[in-house]
Amino acid sequence: MEMIIDFPGGSRVDAHFGQHTVATDQPPVASAPTPFALFLSSIGTCAGIYVLGFCQQRNLPTDGIRIIQRIHSSPMNGMVEKIDLEIQVPAEFPEKYRGSLIHSAELCAVKKHLEKPPKFEVTTKVV
Repeated sequence: MEMIIDFPGGSRVDAHFGQHTVATDQPPVASAPTPFALFLSSIGTCAGIYVLGFCQQRNLPTDGIRIIQRIHSSPMNGMVEKIDLEIQVPAEFPEKYRGSLIHSAELCAVKKHLEKPPKFEVTTKVV
């Protein structure tokens, strides 16, 4: 997969891939999420895709289901130390599926990449 990252003005930095554009920005304008907020949101939304798929495969209604993501950062350096994902389900959600719902969220590809991070190589090229 290849992404093109460009600078459309101000503090905006956009990523283009396929037919999609993901915009990011920084305060004070903040016309889009910051790159870091977008990164963090990808964890919860990725888990959500797996939870949604689990429910859809079993014809379970998703009304009232949501994921609350809590970020715990170090007061010393601001780095994220822990991320909690709480899957909230309505009272009528079948008890027998709750553990499996957790397991499905844990399959998230973003989470798995954080657990075994890739190597990075940054270079320049004159074009």
